[in-house]
Amino acid sequence: MGRLFEELLVEQCAPTLTGLKPASLFRYQADDRIESVQAAVHWARELEPYGITVRVLKVCPKTGASLIYLYRKTELLRLLAEPAVLNFLKGSGYETEGGGDQLLRQLSRRLCLEEEFPHEIGVFLGYPLEDVEGFIRHRGRNFSLCGYWKVYGDPEEAQIKFERYRCCTVHCMEQLRSGVSIIRMIAA
Repeated sequence: MGRLFEELLVEQCAPTLTGLKPASLFRYQADDRIESVQAAVHWARELEPYGITVRVLKVCPKTGASLIYLYRKTELLRLLAEPAVLNFLKGSGYETEGGGDQLLRQLSRRLCLEEEFPHEIGVFLGYPLEDVEGFIRHRGRNFSLCGYWKVYGDPEEAQIKFERYRCCTVHCMEQLRSGVSIIRMIAA
């Protein structure tokens, strides 16, 4: 497993690894698609005892790049069970009766089959529902703040989260560079 995967995992997912955020998503391009999937499988095994799931949502048939989704299962399932989130997903064409795992399968299918990126993915990443709905309604324009996502709701609250996520990422990257393992970062 290449160091590059570990670096991307920490750089893109530190807030999820440390429990500040329910989920993260990143693109990983290995030398070949088998290596890409193997890296995800390796880290899925390593992180599973800590309640963290690593899942390949999509592999690009042309480049072999993988879309890697890392999430804290308990937190994500709690989020996806909220009535407002379920109503939103149902209104976006999701079958909501099957629970969180079924919703994730539907998201993965949409990523693979649809030409346009499914913007409802924001709720699967823990973005505030009003910001996800605002992004869709305004087609990514007219936001009040842009950081980890585009904000249409409370910019002050979002700014506080953005700063927490940024500090967490900087700290975790410093730890990784100094030889601290990802597992030790999670356990701390």
